[in-house]
Amino acid sequence: MQWFKREQRKDVWDEAVEGPLGDIEAAKRIREICTSAADSAEKVGMAADRTHAKIKREVERYERAARAAMEIAMKVSDELLRDAGVRQIVELCVKAGNVTTATTLLRAIQSKSIRDDVLREHPQLQQ
Repeated sequence: MQWFKREQRKDVWDEAVEGPLGDIEAAKRIREICTSAADSAEKVGMAADRTHAKIKREVERYERAARAAMEIAMKVSDELLRDAGVRQIVELCVKAGNVTTATTLLRAIQSKSIRDDVLREHPQLQQ
């Protein structure tokens, strides 16, 4: 029966991008990715067992989103826009309970004010 068959939802990071993105468009795309993956990251962060079938799908979704956002952030040439994008990825990683990745990404933020703001909000990222 085709009535109850669930269709896989299309995610923002799975959509094809036509042409190269400018810095502002890339920052917007990172924000869209992080916003749409926030629900999966929260589910992953609250889960005790990440190997369970329901959570495993959310883990894969969160990881794909984080990876896509990181790839876009690496291509941003403007330092402040890149730092703002990386900050959003750090927030996503913290929601998912992935402190190791969040700490590593925090080191990539060059702007002292953005880094200090993140550390104020998430003191567990202190090194």
